[in-house]
Amino acid sequence: MDFNLENPLGNFHDLPSEALPSLFLIESDHIPPPNYCQTLKASDFDISVRRNVVSLISQLSCTFDPVLPYLAINYLDRFLANQGILQPKPWANKLLAVSCFSLAAKMLKAEYSATDVQVLLNHGDGGVIFETQTVQRMEGIILGALQWRMRSITPFSFIPFFVNLFRLKDPAFRQVLKDRASEIILKSQREIKVLEFKPSVVAASALLYASHELFPFQYPCFLGAISDCSYVNKETVVQCYNVIEDIAREEYESVLNVNSTSDTPVNVLDEHFLSLESEKTNGVIQEQEFKRRKITDYGNKRTVPFSHFHQC
Repeated sequence: MDFNLENPLGNFHDLPSEALPSLFLIESDHIPPPNYCQTLKASDFDISVRRNVVSLISQLSCTFDPVLPYLAINYLDRFLANQGILQPKPWANKLLAVSCFSLAAKMLKAEYSATDVQVLLNHGDGGVIFETQTVQRMEGIILGALQWRMRSITPFSFIPFFVNLFRLKDPAFRQVLKDRASEIILKSQREIKVLEFKPSVVAASALLYASHELFPFQYPCFLGAISDCSYVNKETVVQCYNVIEDIAREEYESVLNVNSTSDTPVNVLDEHFLSLESEKTNGVIQEQEFKRRKITDYGNKRTVPFSHFHQC
């Protein structure tokens, strides 16, 4: 049975509606325990180790689908929550990263060469290349710690359920909402604060934030749909939404800072034209502003007529 993050149990989409609570009931078995985040926060060293291994997994996965590192980091967090830091040494971090990556790649049936991907970690420093047997032994340790629960239930598992609550008529709008929410989920995994929330809550919060960006006029309807859902706690969703909002704000600020400090031809031209604004006519200024708006974040330009939605 093929594994898919959106449908981890293989037959979930075929279950009757009365069986839906089963996924919500068992999701806690596929995430670190509630005290994991607090344990990380209590130790700068543990946070540093996690950050380092996450970075290594990202380097290993740079040419693969982003869901692969997401699954690998899920394995990492569940393993660290169960076993802690085995060896506080750089080679141990690399072995853990390679093994989590390897397990995720096998689950997703991604073709890879263990030797080739390790070269990415050793570029410029001549680091060690782990033998296949060494990686396999570490995989066995991870599998034991995770109790062989490799078909992880993640926020992606709940996206179809919550999107259906929004009652979007147009498949294109459903897809763009799912894509933006998925992007938010992928980027939020590095933030340890998100680990405090169940996957279903992260999914609901990411979809709400995406809907606020893409369909601001319909956002109250979406918020009402989530609030009326008996499977998630409204207050917890609000808390998670605030964390995701902070992550997104940092992302936007980072992009703005890069753009404002880059000495590129575009920025040089922008400065030149800005200096001439006082000499332009109102018509030219309006045309320039229209062109600027065309390249702004797509989330600010997708206002959808109510005809594309069911009424709240």
